[in-house]
Amino acid sequence: MAYNFDFYSPTEVVFGRDTPSKVGKYINKYHGHKILIVYGSDRVRQNGLMDVITKALADDSLTYKMLGGVVPNPCLSKVYEGITLGKRMGADFILAVGGGSVIDTAKAIAYGLAEPNEDVWTLFAHQRTAKACLPVASVLTIAAAGSETSMGSVITDEKTKEKRAYDDDLARPKFAIMDPELTLSVSDYQTECGATDIMMHTMERYFTNGGNMAITDAVAEGLLRTVKTNAQVLHANPQLYEARAEMMWAGSLSHNNLTGCGNDGGDFATHMLEHELSGMFDITHGAGLAAIWPTWARYVYQDDLPRFISFAQNVMGVTEKGSGEMIALTGIAKMVQFYHAIGMPATISELGITLTDDQCHTLAHNCAVAAGGKKGSAKVLYEDDMYQIYKKASEA
Repeated sequence: MAYNFDFYSPTEVVFGRDTPSKVGKYINKYHGHKILIVYGSDRVRQNGLMDVITKALADDSLTYKMLGGVVPNPCLSKVYEGITLGKRMGADFILAVGGGSVIDTAKAIAYGLAEPNEDVWTLFAHQRTAKACLPVASVLTIAAAGSETSMGSVITDEKTKEKRAYDDDLARPKFAIMDPELTLSVSDYQTECGATDIMMHTMERYFTNGGNMAITDAVAEGLLRTVKTNAQVLHANPQLYEARAEMMWAGSLSHNNLTGCGNDGGDFATHMLEHELSGMFDITHGAGLAAIWPTWARYVYQDDLPRFISFAQNVMGVTEKGSGEMIALTGIAKMVQFYHAIGMPATISELGITLTDDQCHTLAHNCAVAAGGKKGSAKVLYEDDMYQIYKKASEA
């Protein structure tokens, strides 16, 4: 049975070659004047992208300041730094030049500037709800998080090691400039971590016990097959523009909630489990997801068997006959083979991490607290379930 849903995806997508040169035009369209540019590494300066962007801003009479140094698993301290700089310059528009970490940081800064008398972390700690947010846009440089069209932002308080998400439509980017050529220089490891994240955003919405629609399933399964194919293509030949384009567009579609229409909103237990793991060990998000998902899948599949059978047959190409349980487990095994084929881990131990029992308990407790006591749709997980998954994924 299909659930009622409200699909809202207002971000204007500007896709294709040479689109970054149009950034000034689009900021003007959305009434920006003083721009805070947020970016990560110096790669965007060294490859000439920042020169293209700043020329476009100057050509459209826009002023700007820059904030660099955003890292994967973006830090709260950088958000505070951006808020301070934004206040000083009177910023009225935030432009992210980078991937998900940069865009998430830009969104957090935008919240903080819009409500300058509030501590932005209280949003991520779920102590209040945002009332305002400055406009945000992005020039995307990696296909992964989908933050360029999503309502989500994830920030880590590096002092407490808490990694927390805050979702609000106020932060939906006004536009996303997406030139696949910008991703040609992304390393193989980061490309495949991105592919894993894209697939997981779709899989989190696919594995539910609450509602489904045939058209939504078809979109989700097609997206998963497309990413699975092109991840392997790019692993062998990273310079193929068409494969980069497929991956970049899939990243946006995976996380604007298109693949969640008609269900209960999705599972997202794997994401919650990974947030605690990367908060503690600062691992790359996509690799962490790959390291957790197979153990999660084996732990929950019997509670959501029809969906795991569909996944095995329609995404992983399982044609073997047998019981539903056998088909589901074969699908999970093929997913593990896929992860290994693109250089991704399939257990926490393959990340080079051996969790102690105390660490498993700490991770599970923190995950349960962050989730409000429980999380999941394929199977509702409580603290002990979370502990079991961390333990099994570390020992495998």
